[in-house]
Amino acid sequence: MTVLLMADMRDGALGVDATAKALGALAGLSEVHVLVVGEGIGDAAVEAAGLAGVTKVLAADSAALGKGLAEPLADLIVSLAGDYTHIAAPATAVAKSVLPRVAALLDVMIIPDVIEVAGEDRFVRPIYAGNAIQTVTSADRIKVFTIRTATFRAVGAGGPAPVETVAVPSGSGLSEWVADEVAVSDRPELTAARVVVSGGRGLGSQANFALIEGLADKLGAAVGASRAAVDAGFAPNDCQVGQTGKVVAPELYLAVGISGAIQHLAGMKDSKVIVAVNKDEDAPIFQVADYGLVGDLFQVVPELVAKV
Repeated sequence: MTVLLMADMRDGALGVDATAKALGALAGLSEVHVLVVGEGIGDAAVEAAGLAGVTKVLAADSAALGKGLAEPLADLIVSLAGDYTHIAAPATAVAKSVLPRVAALLDVMIIPDVIEVAGEDRFVRPIYAGNAIQTVTSADRIKVFTIRTATFRAVGAGGPAPVETVAVPSGSGLSEWVADEVAVSDRPELTAARVVVSGGRGLGSQANFALIEGLADKLGAAVGASRAAVDAGFAPNDCQVGQTGKVVAPELYLAVGISGAIQHLAGMKDSKVIVAVNKDEDAPIFQVADYGLVGDLFQVVPELVAKV
């Protein structure tokens, strides 16, 4: 039983947090090979080889893989699949695009958002916005799944494991990279941040959302938002936390002006400490909050900023 884990890669650098947490999820399985892909990935491959639980690193260095296009990545993984019983990846945006294609090409099922690997053919995942937990038993010859890394501890240093270069299949021509439009921020990445400050519809406007950004900057936190706030144009899409956004589990989650719809709770209820600020004492967010403050956020947040 050998597992192929597609590492989280960002512009040729290893996404250590997501990759290390995925390795933590796979600790109950036996041999784990980590696939590092991209352009100019030598340092990332060496870094991956130093993580505990890695028995081998497969390095696929090619300009065709440098932009994260799903089709060439899927073709590469399928070309390697014959040697593996399991193919996994952290549940990032790239993996959610690549692994379903891999599963389709291999004619097997895709098991998304796994929160526990209960055995070599048993996987636990949330359904219905986290209101129910489903245990899936797969009889497929190759199990293909993504891992919701927020629920796992990152592994530490180990190895170093050997690094092996793998051949990259010729391109299928189904897609090509045209351009990237990347938002640059000095704040921590949302899914890896220790502290997250999120704002909701209660902010009222994009201008008022600056209150959330000011508090986040004071705390060295990432900025999140509810779907209602994103749909209203208060915050960009990549800030959305929830069932249709990003899943986070920081040490501290501050929910400001967020009512706590079930879709939002699905994305943040695993946070270690949840603090909610809302003027409605009956808001559902208070049912999951460790600390709740009933009050006007336009008075509370400036006071918090002043006192931090």
